[in-house]
Amino acid sequence: MSPFWQRIKTLPATSRKWRERLRIKSPWDMIIIALMGILIAIPVFLIADQAFINPGWDYHIDRIFLFLGIAAAIIFLLRLLRRIIIICLILYAIALLYGTLFSDYGFSSVAEDYRSMIYTMADDPYPQDVVLAKLLPFPNKSKIIAAIDYNDPKVRNFAVTAATKNFSEMKGYGDYRRMIQCFSIFKEVRDRWHYVNDPRSHEYIADASETVEHFSGDCDDHAIFMAACIAAIGGTPRLISTSDHIYPEMLIGNLHNLDNANFLIKEVLFKKEIGKDKLHYHIDERGQVWLNLDYTARYPGGPFMSEEILGALTLY
Repeated sequence: MSPFWQRIKTLPATSRKWRERLRIKSPWDMIIIALMGILIAIPVFLIADQAFINPGWDYHIDRIFLFLGIAAAIIFLLRLLRRIIIICLILYAIALLYGTLFSDYGFSSVAEDYRSMIYTMADDPYPQDVVLAKLLPFPNKSKIIAAIDYNDPKVRNFAVTAATKNFSEMKGYGDYRRMIQCFSIFKEVRDRWHYVNDPRSHEYIADASETVEHFSGDCDDHAIFMAACIAAIGGTPRLISTSDHIYPEMLIGNLHNLDNANFLIKEVLFKKEIGKDKLHYHIDERGQVWLNLDYTARYPGGPFMSEEILGALTLY
């Protein structure tokens, strides 16, 4: 028999040896599967907790049974696929180790993302949207980030002018000067904005420095422009995506800052526009308050077009 065919004959045995080397011995494989099942079961339980009617049993026994049932089902499924799961986990661990050593996304980043997701889901009336926000990529993320050219002189000049065009007569609110200036920009853009559709069958992403020439475009053009103007005067904006809409928000601060923003908007700056309405905002996993600045709103913190959140893009 030739050496070539001898090598071919020994391939299965060699493959079996490598599989034996890569195999994680019991009980460690079951411990890993159980830990994975519990980590997956927690967010699934938070979604199920909202979906199933709570019968109000003593000591929340019904919820305990619900969690145990979900965890058992997930662990059972993972056991059926444990070989594939273990291999994927090894590859994922290698990728995270590389990220920890040579990039900015590693084990600590994954732990922080998981912690923040659970924290947000626990207080969110639509916890499934939080999971989607983590799993789904923000649409046209790289193009949008590039389009928010807040350092462009034309954008900066407009933002500075708009920041002082309204409410400049306000005295005694020096601690909230930047917030008031951001509200002034919102008012100026709102009064001048015209909605214009994208070209047919094409998603056109306009730079903020382009939009400042005509103050027109669709929702993503407005969100990009507002975010650039807010950032140009030192504010912190972020963009929220829903199933068919993108809108901007600005960082207000904590709940104490929200009380002050509420007073300024309802009693001083937008008293006529807001009337008896309320502010609309989101609170993230760090307790930070983000105020809606959509073009459909008559005042900062106006009603949302959609309550769902499929993605959040923050500019720090």
